[in-house]
Amino acid sequence: MNPTILIVDDEKHTRDGLRASLEDSFETYVAADFQGALNVIEADHVDLVLTDLRLGGDDGMKLVEKILSLPHPPIVIMMTAYGSVDAAVEAMKRGAYDFVTKPLNIDKLELLIQRALRSRDTEKEVVELKKVVEKKFGLERLIGESAVMEEVFDTIKQVAPTRATVLIQGESGTGKELVAQALHALSGRPKQKFVAVHCAALSPQLLESELFGHEKGAFTGAMERRIGRFEQANGGTVFLDEIGEIDAATQVKLLRVLGEERSFERVGGNAPVKVDVRLIAATNKNLAAMVSDGKFREDLFFRLSVVPVTMPPLRARKEDIPMLVQAFLKGFAEENKKPVTQIADAAMQALLRHDWPGNVRELRTAIEHGVVMATGPQLTFRDLPLAVRQGTSLPLAPNSYAVTRADAPPLPQENPLDLHLQEHQLILKALNGTGGNVTQAAKKLGISRRTLHRKLKDIKGAHSTVAATDFSSHS
Repeated sequence: MNPTILIVDDEKHTRDGLRASLEDSFETYVAADFQGALNVIEADHVDLVLTDLRLGGDDGMKLVEKILSLPHPPIVIMMTAYGSVDAAVEAMKRGAYDFVTKPLNIDKLELLIQRALRSRDTEKEVVELKKVVEKKFGLERLIGESAVMEEVFDTIKQVAPTRATVLIQGESGTGKELVAQALHALSGRPKQKFVAVHCAALSPQLLESELFGHEKGAFTGAMERRIGRFEQANGGTVFLDEIGEIDAATQVKLLRVLGEERSFERVGGNAPVKVDVRLIAATNKNLAAMVSDGKFREDLFFRLSVVPVTMPPLRARKEDIPMLVQAFLKGFAEENKKPVTQIADAAMQALLRHDWPGNVRELRTAIEHGVVMATGPQLTFRDLPLAVRQGTSLPLAPNSYAVTRADAPPLPQENPLDLHLQEHQLILKALNGTGGNVTQAAKKLGISRRTLHRKLKDIKGAHSTVAATDFSSHS
C-alpha cells in the first residue's frame, strides 16, 4: 500500500494540482482548512501532511501545532511564501520535518517527501529492534539511549542478518550474553537453536567433549557416542562465553569450525562432521594482549573478531541508570507482588553516585533488594543495599531530596548559590518528572534535546566520578 498524504491548502487549484501530481505515488487526501484537515486525520491513517502556513481565516501554524501534539503525529512538511520562512523555521523547531517555498518544484517536493518517509521508516526500525530485544529478554534486556548504547544497537541491527562471527568484549555483568541473544533473535535463523556454553566452567577435556561430542570409548566413562553442542545447534547459533579460557587444543578445533571446511571431528573419532552454525564469542579479557603474550592463537583471534562489539561498563553510561531502574523496578514489583511503583529522589541520587563495579548485573540485584525491603509504594534510600548507600562521592544539594529515615546520612551543607549544582538538581528533577523521556524533559526545561545532552556531558566532566544523568524512552 502506498503512503498516505494529506494536502491542506485553501486554494482549490493548488490542492487539485498537487493531488494530480502526487497521486501516482501516494494515496492522497485534500482539505481546505483547519477543521477539514483534522477530520481527515481522525478518520484515516495519514503518513505525511503537506500544509500551507496560510489557510485563509485559519492559522496554518495552529494546525501544525495541533498535528505535532498528537500521540503519534504524521510527518509535517510546510508550504510557505518567502515572507513566511521565519514562521516555517519556528515550526521546524517544534517538530515539523521541513518546508518548501512557493512556487513549488514538484520533482524536488516528491524527493523531499520520499526522504521524509524513509527517515520515519528508519526510526520505526530502531524502535522495533528495541521492542524485539525487550520482548525477547524481559527484565534483563538491553536498555539505554546513551551514545555508546546506540552504537551497540546500530551494530546489532547491521550484523544480525549476516553470517559474520562476532566477538563481544566487556566487563562481567555488562550484558554480553544479551547481545548474543539479540543477534540470534534478529538473525535469519531465530527459530533455530541458540546454544550457550560457558567455557570457564569446564575442564579442557570436558569442554572439548561438550563442544564437539565424543565417540563411544573415547575416554574412560565414555559409554556411548555423545552429540556435542555444535551438532545440537546445527542451523542455529553457538555462543561461547569466556572464550579466553579455552586451551590450545580446543582453539585448533575451533579454527576448523570457523574455516571453509565448517567441520570438526568428535573426540576419539576421525570422521569429519560438517555443521552450519553462527558462532558468537564473548570475553572479559583482553584477547589482543593474550595474543601478544602467546596465550591465545592470533589466527583464531582474527577469525573470531570479524565484527567486534564492546559492551560499555555501567559507570561509562550512567545516563542510562534511571531507565534501567524503572524497568527493574517494574519487573521485580510484579514478581514479588509488591506495590512499589516509584523511587525516591535520594535513592536515585545514591544509584547515580555508585561506581557499579558489577555493572548492570549489580544494579539489577540492588533494585531487587530494594523492592523486597520496601514497605510502601516508594523505594527509598534506606531500602538500598548498604554498599550502595555508603558508596557516595558527589555531595547532594541541601534539602534537594528529603531523606526521612533515621539511619540516613546527613546531607552536606553546600553553597545554595552554586548555579552548576542547582542546574544539575533541576535537570534530574525534570528527567524524573517525565518518567524517563529526555525529549519531554528538555521541553520542560525550555532547552533543546541537544543542549540537554551537552549539559549532561558538562556535568559528567565536572564530576569525574559521576556520569551525566539522563534517561530516555523507547516507547
